[in-house]
Amino acid sequence: MTGGKHHHHHHGHHVQEDSKPVDYAKEVKHHKHNEHLAELGAIAAGAFAVHEKHMIKKDPAHAHRHKVEERIATTVAVAAGGYALHEHHEKKEAKKQMKHHHGHHFF
Repeated sequence: MTGGKHHHHHHGHHVQEDSKPVDYAKEVKHHKHNEHLAELGAIAAGAFAVHEKHMIKKDPAHAHRHKVEERIATTVAVAAGGYALHEHHEKKEAKKQMKHHHGHHFF
């Protein structure tokens, strides 16, 4: 949502408030970028969760803290994975719309 343009995603319909045509190639690129960032976040959070699980055994004096941090990191990893899946579907939808509006494949 940059430059005052707001995109609303409603079951396959992309509408901009300023009624300019939607650049579906840009939409695909945007969702692909967000998908990759979410995947990276899921991997990082998962790695941190594994590290915290290891620290429970290595640092028993602070085991409760490590358990809490492991659970939080695991939750973040799952949420980031869910967001990556959401962006993957948005990317597929943008590709479908691009094909529909242009009549042929670009990717």
